[in-house]
Amino acid sequence: MTSAHDFASTRLQNDSSAKPRIALTMGDCTGIGPEQCARILSDGRMNNVARIVLVGDARVLERGMQDTGASFEVRRVSSVEEIDWNDDTVPLIDMGNTDPSTLPRGSVSPESGKLTGDTLAHAVEIASEGHVDAITFAPLNKAAMFAGGWKFPDEHKMFAHLLGHKTYFSEMNVLDGQWMSRVTGHVSLRQAIEEITPQSISDAVMLVDEMLRNAGMENPRIAVAALNPHAGEGGLFGRDEIEMIGPTVKALIEKGINCSGPYPADTVYIRAFKGEFDSVVAMYHDQGQIATKLKGFNRGVTVTAGLKTIFTTPSHGTAFDIVGKGIATTGALESAITLAATLATNRARRAQAGR
Repeated sequence: MTSAHDFASTRLQNDSSAKPRIALTMGDCTGIGPEQCARILSDGRMNNVARIVLVGDARVLERGMQDTGASFEVRRVSSVEEIDWNDDTVPLIDMGNTDPSTLPRGSVSPESGKLTGDTLAHAVEIASEGHVDAITFAPLNKAAMFAGGWKFPDEHKMFAHLLGHKTYFSEMNVLDGQWMSRVTGHVSLRQAIEEITPQSISDAVMLVDEMLRNAGMENPRIAVAALNPHAGEGGLFGRDEIEMIGPTVKALIEKGINCSGPYPADTVYIRAFKGEFDSVVAMYHDQGQIATKLKGFNRGVTVTAGLKTIFTTPSHGTAFDIVGKGIATTGALESAITLAATLATNRARRAQAGR
Protein backbone atom coordinates (compact mmCIF):
# COMPACT_ATOMS: atom_id res chain seq x y z
CA MET A 1 0.00 0.00 0.00
CA THR A 2 1.37 3.41 -1.02
CA SER A 3 1.70 5.91 1.84
CA ALA A 4 1.16 9.65 1.72
CA HIS A 5 4.91 10.10 2.15
CA ASP A 6 5.44 8.03 -1.00
CA PHE A 7 3.11 10.31 -2.94
CA ALA A 8 5.22 13.30 -1.89
CA SER A 9 8.37 11.50 -3.03
CA THR A 10 6.72 10.55 -6.31
CA ARG A 11 5.96 14.22 -7.00
CA LEU A 12 9.68 14.99 -6.87
CA GLN A 13 10.55 11.90 -8.91
CA ASN A 14 8.17 12.84 -11.70
CA ASP A 15 9.39 16.43 -11.95
CA SER A 16 13.14 16.74 -11.63
CA SER A 17 12.85 20.54 -11.74
CA ALA A 18 10.39 20.69 -8.84
CA LYS A 19 11.69 22.21 -5.65
CA PRO A 20 10.87 20.33 -2.42
CA ARG A 21 7.99 21.64 -0.37
CA ILE A 22 9.10 22.55 3.14
CA ALA A 23 6.78 23.27 6.07
CA LEU A 24 8.48 25.90 8.23
CA THR A 25 7.38 26.51 11.82
CA MET A 26 8.53 29.46 13.93
CA GLY A 27 9.60 27.52 17.03
CA ASP A 28 8.94 28.89 20.50
CA CYS A 29 7.38 32.33 20.04
CA THR A 30 9.12 33.62 23.18
CA GLY A 31 12.49 33.02 21.48
CA ILE A 32 14.23 34.24 18.32
CA GLY A 33 12.45 31.90 15.90
CA PRO A 34 9.78 34.36 14.69
CA GLU A 35 12.31 37.06 13.80
CA GLN A 36 14.57 34.53 12.10
CA CYS A 37 11.69 33.29 9.95
CA ALA A 38 10.58 36.84 9.13
CA ARG A 39 14.07 37.79 8.00
CA ILE A 40 14.42 34.71 5.80
CA LEU A 41 11.00 35.11 4.22
CA SER A 42 11.29 38.86 3.67
CA ASP A 43 13.68 38.69 0.74
CA GLY A 44 12.93 35.23 -0.67
CA ARG A 45 16.53 34.14 -0.17
CA MET A 46 15.51 30.48 0.06
CA ASN A 47 13.26 30.49 -3.01
CA ASN A 48 15.91 28.85 -5.18
CA VAL A 49 16.20 26.01 -2.66
CA ALA A 50 12.65 25.11 -1.69
CA ARG A 51 8.99 26.04 -1.76
CA ILE A 52 8.22 27.14 1.77
CA VAL A 53 4.86 27.19 3.50
CA LEU A 54 4.81 28.75 6.95
CA VAL A 55 2.79 26.90 9.59
CA GLY A 56 1.83 28.84 12.72
CA ASP A 57 0.01 31.96 13.86
CA ALA A 58 -0.05 35.16 11.79
CA ARG A 59 0.36 37.22 14.98
CA VAL A 60 3.62 35.47 15.77
CA LEU A 61 4.90 36.24 12.28
CA GLU A 62 3.83 39.86 12.66
CA ARG A 63 5.85 40.06 15.88
CA GLY A 64 8.88 38.71 14.04
CA MET A 65 8.38 41.26 11.26
CA GLN A 66 8.22 44.08 13.80
CA ASP A 67 11.43 42.91 15.47
CA THR A 68 13.34 42.87 12.18
CA GLY A 69 11.66 45.74 10.37
CA ALA A 70 10.71 43.32 7.61
CA SER A 71 7.66 43.82 5.45
CA PHE A 72 6.25 41.38 2.93
CA GLU A 73 2.97 40.05 1.66
CA VAL A 74 1.44 36.98 3.25
CA ARG A 75 -1.39 34.89 1.89
CA ARG A 76 -3.34 32.86 4.43
CA VAL A 77 -4.40 29.41 3.24
CA SER A 78 -6.21 26.58 4.98
CA SER A 79 -4.19 23.83 3.28
CA VAL A 80 -1.14 23.31 1.10
CA GLU A 81 -3.42 22.37 -1.78
CA GLU A 82 -4.65 25.98 -1.95
CA ILE A 83 -1.18 27.40 -2.54
CA ASP A 84 -0.30 28.96 -5.88
CA TRP A 85 3.42 28.30 -5.98
CA ASN A 86 3.85 30.80 -8.83
CA ASP A 87 2.65 33.60 -6.51
CA ASP A 88 5.40 35.62 -4.83
CA THR A 89 3.47 36.06 -1.59
CA VAL A 90 4.41 33.92 1.40
CA PRO A 91 1.83 31.19 2.05
CA LEU A 92 0.81 30.79 5.69
CA ILE A 93 -1.37 28.11 7.23
CA ASP A 94 -2.65 30.30 10.05
CA MET A 95 -3.49 28.15 13.06
CA GLY A 96 -4.69 31.15 15.04
CA ASN A 97 -3.59 29.47 18.25
CA THR A 98 -0.84 31.72 19.60
CA ASP A 99 -1.17 35.31 20.78
CA PRO A 100 2.42 36.38 21.52
CA SER A 101 1.30 39.47 23.42
CA THR A 102 -0.01 37.22 26.22
CA LEU A 103 3.25 35.28 26.65
CA PRO A 104 6.50 36.35 28.37
CA ARG A 105 9.32 37.18 25.98
CA GLY A 106 12.74 35.75 26.54
CA SER A 107 11.82 33.17 29.16
CA VAL A 108 10.55 29.62 29.54
CA SER A 109 6.76 29.50 29.24
CA PRO A 110 4.79 26.25 29.63
CA GLU A 111 1.90 27.74 27.66
CA SER A 112 4.20 28.73 24.82
CA GLY A 113 5.78 25.26 24.98
CA LYS A 114 2.37 23.64 24.60
CA LEU A 115 1.55 25.83 21.59
CA THR A 116 4.95 25.10 20.04
CA GLY A 117 4.17 21.40 20.28
CA ASP A 118 0.66 21.87 18.91
CA THR A 119 2.01 23.72 15.89
CA LEU A 120 4.66 21.10 15.23
CA ALA A 121 2.06 18.34 15.53
CA HIS A 122 -0.02 20.05 12.84
CA ALA A 123 3.02 20.28 10.57
CA VAL A 124 3.64 16.57 11.12
CA GLU A 125 0.05 15.87 10.12
CA ILE A 126 0.51 17.89 6.92
CA ALA A 127 3.69 15.97 6.10
CA SER A 128 2.06 12.63 6.90
CA GLU A 129 -0.66 13.42 4.38
CA GLY A 130 2.00 13.91 1.71
CA HIS A 131 1.49 17.65 1.19
CA VAL A 132 5.07 18.62 2.05
CA ASP A 133 8.39 16.82 1.65
CA ALA A 134 10.04 17.89 4.91
CA ILE A 135 9.66 20.02 8.04
CA THR A 136 12.11 22.65 9.25
CA PHE A 137 11.45 24.26 12.61
CA ALA A 138 13.01 27.30 14.26
CA PRO A 139 14.50 26.90 17.77
CA LEU A 140 12.24 25.58 20.52
CA ASN A 141 12.62 25.03 24.23
CA LYS A 142 12.42 21.41 25.41
CA ALA A 143 11.70 22.32 29.03
CA ALA A 144 8.82 24.58 28.00
CA MET A 145 7.28 21.88 25.83
CA PHE A 146 7.60 19.30 28.59
CA ALA A 147 6.05 21.66 31.15
CA GLY A 148 3.31 22.48 28.67
CA GLY A 149 2.16 18.89 28.43
CA TRP A 150 4.30 17.39 25.68
CA LYS A 151 5.87 14.82 27.98
CA PHE A 152 8.88 13.86 25.92
CA PRO A 153 12.55 14.49 26.77
CA ASP A 154 13.04 16.03 23.34
CA GLU A 155 11.17 16.83 20.15
CA HIS A 156 12.67 13.84 18.32
CA LYS A 157 10.89 11.38 20.58
CA MET A 158 7.73 13.45 20.17
CA PHE A 159 8.00 13.14 16.39
CA ALA A 160 8.53 9.39 16.62
CA HIS A 161 5.43 9.12 18.82
CA LEU A 162 3.29 11.17 16.45
CA LEU A 163 4.45 9.07 13.49
CA GLY A 164 3.97 5.77 15.30
CA HIS A 165 7.64 4.95 14.80
CA LYS A 166 8.82 1.93 16.83
CA THR A 167 12.32 1.13 15.57
CA TYR A 168 15.68 2.88 15.87
CA PHE A 169 16.06 6.59 15.10
CA SER A 170 18.56 9.22 16.17
CA GLU A 171 19.40 12.90 16.41
CA MET A 172 22.32 13.94 14.21
CA ASN A 173 24.22 17.22 13.99
CA VAL A 174 25.57 18.50 10.70
CA LEU A 175 28.30 21.12 10.47
CA ASP A 176 30.61 21.98 7.56
CA GLY A 177 29.72 18.73 5.83
CA GLN A 178 30.38 16.65 8.95
CA TRP A 179 27.59 14.43 10.28
CA MET A 180 27.90 13.84 13.99
CA SER A 181 25.76 11.06 15.42
CA ARG A 182 25.66 9.01 18.58
CA VAL A 183 24.65 5.62 19.86
CA THR A 184 22.71 7.03 22.82
CA GLY A 185 20.89 10.33 23.19
CA HIS A 186 19.18 12.39 25.86
CA VAL A 187 19.64 10.05 28.80
CA SER A 188 21.86 10.08 31.88
CA LEU A 189 25.45 9.00 31.38
CA ARG A 190 24.84 5.99 33.62
CA GLN A 191 21.89 4.91 31.46
CA ALA A 192 23.80 5.62 28.27
CA ILE A 193 26.56 3.18 29.22
CA GLU A 194 23.95 0.49 29.80
CA GLU A 195 22.40 1.17 26.39
CA ILE A 196 25.67 0.81 24.46
CA THR A 197 25.48 -2.67 22.93
CA PRO A 198 26.59 -4.32 19.68
CA GLN A 199 23.05 -3.88 18.36
CA SER A 200 22.77 -0.20 19.27
CA ILE A 201 26.20 0.53 17.80
CA SER A 202 25.25 -1.28 14.58
CA ASP A 203 21.95 0.59 14.36
CA ALA A 204 23.69 3.92 14.78
CA VAL A 205 26.38 3.29 12.17
CA MET A 206 23.97 1.86 9.61
CA LEU A 207 21.62 4.82 10.01
CA VAL A 208 24.48 7.27 9.51
CA ASP A 209 25.47 5.43 6.35
CA GLU A 210 21.89 5.67 5.06
CA MET A 211 21.58 9.37 5.90
CA LEU A 212 24.89 10.25 4.28
CA ARG A 213 23.86 8.45 1.12
CA ASN A 214 20.59 10.39 1.18
CA ALA A 215 22.72 13.52 1.47
CA GLY A 216 24.51 12.59 -1.76
CA MET A 217 27.61 10.71 -0.58
CA GLU A 218 28.18 7.46 -2.45
CA ASN A 219 30.68 5.86 -0.06
CA PRO A 220 30.63 7.75 3.25
CA ARG A 221 33.60 7.38 5.58
CA ILE A 222 32.38 6.73 9.11
CA ALA A 223 34.56 6.84 12.22
CA VAL A 224 33.36 5.13 15.39
CA ALA A 225 34.44 6.70 18.67
CA ALA A 226 35.65 4.71 21.65
CA LEU A 227 33.85 4.72 24.97
CA ASN A 228 36.81 4.79 27.35
CA PRO A 229 39.73 7.25 27.59
CA HIS A 230 42.44 6.57 24.99
CA ALA A 231 40.19 3.88 23.50
CA GLY A 232 40.77 1.82 26.63
CA GLU A 233 44.58 1.98 26.38
CA GLY A 234 44.79 -1.66 25.32
CA GLY A 235 42.44 -2.78 28.08
CA LEU A 236 44.07 -0.78 30.86
CA PHE A 237 41.07 1.59 31.12
CA GLY A 238 38.35 -0.84 30.13
CA ARG A 239 37.78 -3.65 27.64
CA ASP A 240 34.66 -2.32 25.86
CA GLU A 241 36.69 -1.44 22.79
CA ILE A 242 38.31 -4.88 22.64
CA GLU A 243 35.31 -7.03 23.45
CA MET A 244 32.38 -5.05 21.97
CA ILE A 245 33.03 -1.94 19.88
CA GLY A 246 35.94 -3.28 17.83
CA PRO A 247 34.23 -6.58 16.88
CA THR A 248 31.04 -4.68 16.01
CA VAL A 249 32.94 -2.35 13.67
CA LYS A 250 34.59 -5.36 12.04
CA ALA A 251 31.20 -7.00 11.47
CA LEU A 252 29.85 -3.82 9.88
CA ILE A 253 32.85 -3.62 7.55
CA GLU A 254 32.10 -7.18 6.44
CA LYS A 255 28.57 -6.02 5.57
CA GLY A 256 29.98 -3.36 3.26
CA ILE A 257 29.83 -0.32 5.54
CA ASN A 258 32.87 1.96 5.14
CA CYS A 259 33.51 2.43 8.85
CA SER A 260 36.55 2.19 11.10
CA GLY A 261 37.51 2.49 14.76
CA PRO A 262 37.12 2.64 17.65
CA TYR A 263 39.13 5.85 17.87
CA PRO A 264 39.92 7.84 21.03
CA ALA A 265 37.12 10.38 21.39
CA ASP A 266 39.49 13.21 22.32
CA THR A 267 41.22 13.15 18.92
CA VAL A 268 38.81 11.63 16.40
CA TYR A 269 36.91 14.90 15.91
CA ILE A 270 40.14 16.72 15.08
CA ARG A 271 40.74 14.17 12.33
CA ALA A 272 37.15 14.42 11.13
CA PHE A 273 37.17 18.21 10.84
CA LYS A 274 40.43 17.97 8.89
CA GLY A 275 38.53 15.90 6.30
CA GLU A 276 39.59 12.34 7.10
CA PHE A 277 36.00 11.21 7.85
CA ASP A 278 32.52 12.27 6.78
CA SER A 279 30.95 11.29 10.09
CA VAL A 280 31.82 10.35 13.64
CA VAL A 281 29.51 8.11 15.64
CA ALA A 282 29.90 8.95 19.33
CA MET A 283 28.98 6.57 22.10
CA TYR A 284 27.05 9.17 24.11
CA HIS A 285 25.64 12.69 23.75
CA ASP A 286 28.41 14.97 24.98
CA GLN A 287 31.21 13.20 23.12
CA GLY A 288 29.88 14.65 19.89
CA GLN A 289 28.00 17.72 21.04
CA ILE A 290 30.94 19.38 22.76
CA ALA A 291 33.14 19.00 19.68
CA THR A 292 30.45 20.19 17.28
CA LYS A 293 29.36 23.20 19.31
CA LEU A 294 32.95 24.33 19.87
CA LYS A 295 33.50 24.14 16.13
CA GLY A 296 30.45 26.19 15.17
CA PHE A 297 27.73 26.76 17.74
CA ASN A 298 25.62 29.10 15.60
CA ARG A 299 26.04 27.30 12.29
CA GLY A 300 25.12 23.66 12.86
CA VAL A 301 21.94 21.85 11.86
CA THR A 302 20.17 19.11 13.81
CA VAL A 303 18.46 16.30 11.88
CA THR A 304 16.01 13.76 13.21
CA ALA A 305 17.26 10.70 11.35
CA GLY A 306 15.47 7.44 10.73
CA LEU A 307 11.87 8.69 10.62
CA LYS A 308 9.61 8.68 7.59
CA THR A 309 9.33 12.46 7.72
CA ILE A 310 12.44 14.61 7.30
CA PHE A 311 13.00 17.06 10.18
CA THR A 312 15.74 19.70 10.40
CA THR A 313 16.36 22.61 12.79
CA PRO A 314 19.23 24.90 13.84
CA SER A 315 21.46 23.30 16.45
CA HIS A 316 21.41 26.45 18.59
CA GLY A 317 18.66 27.34 21.05
CA THR A 318 16.04 30.03 21.52
CA ALA A 319 18.59 32.71 22.57
CA PHE A 320 16.31 34.33 25.13
CA ASP A 321 18.98 36.94 25.91
CA ILE A 322 18.70 38.63 22.50
CA VAL A 323 14.99 38.19 21.75
CA GLY A 324 13.36 41.21 20.11
CA LYS A 325 16.63 42.99 19.35
CA GLY A 326 16.52 42.09 15.67
CA ILE A 327 20.10 40.80 15.72
CA ALA A 328 19.52 37.05 15.62
CA THR A 329 21.50 35.50 12.79
CA THR A 330 19.79 33.16 10.32
CA GLY A 331 22.67 31.10 8.93
CA ALA A 332 21.82 27.90 10.77
CA LEU A 333 18.12 28.13 9.88
CA GLU A 334 18.99 28.70 6.23
CA SER A 335 21.28 25.67 6.37
CA ALA A 336 18.49 23.64 7.97
CA ILE A 337 16.10 24.48 5.13
CA THR A 338 18.77 23.72 2.54
CA LEU A 339 19.59 20.37 4.11
CA ALA A 340 15.90 19.41 4.34
CA ALA A 341 15.52 20.17 0.64
CA THR A 342 18.65 18.18 -0.22
CA LEU A 343 17.52 15.15 1.77
CA ALA A 344 14.04 15.24 0.23
CA THR A 345 15.41 15.51 -3.31
CA ASN A 346 18.00 12.78 -2.87
CA ARG A 347 15.50 10.49 -1.14
CA ALA A 348 13.25 10.79 -4.21
CA ARG A 349 16.16 10.13 -6.58
CA ARG A 350 17.28 7.07 -4.66
CA ALA A 351 13.70 5.75 -4.56
CA GLN A 352 13.45 6.23 -8.31
CA ALA A 353 16.71 4.33 -8.77
CA GLY A 354 15.43 1.55 -6.52
CA ARG A 355 18.03 2.11 -3.81
